[in-house]
Amino acid sequence: QVQLVESGGGLVQAGGSLRLSCAASGRTFSRYGMGWFRQAPGKEREFVAAISWSGTYTDYTDSVKGRFTISRDNAKNTVYLQMNRMEPEDTAVYYCAASASPIATIERWYDYWGQGTQVTVSS
Repeated sequence: QVQLVESGGGLVQAGGSLRLSCAASGRTFSRYGMGWFRQAPGKEREFVAAISWSGTYTDYTDSVKGRFTISRDNAKNTVYLQMNRMEPEDTAVYYCAASASPIATIERWYDYWGQGTQVTVSS
């Protein structure tokens, strides 16, 4: 069992930056691929970024490539999402998730989810 708690959301102006954190419980954090998803109002939840067990491999949806960076610190049981040059289209609830797969981009491959944190980007 893994419990995930996101933090770091808030209101930011377009062009600004935020860093989301996701703290995981349990001693097996390093065995999970981790991901970030987001859900904008009236839209389905979508994949944002993923990172492999060791952090060696990452993957991003096209709309955030070059702006967002996912990273993890297995010693702290934490995964991060650094968001730069933010756009109003990034406004959403952001969810952290854990997968038994080495790295996963599809929602159904994830086994555990956090409660989400709101990110709002003003124009």
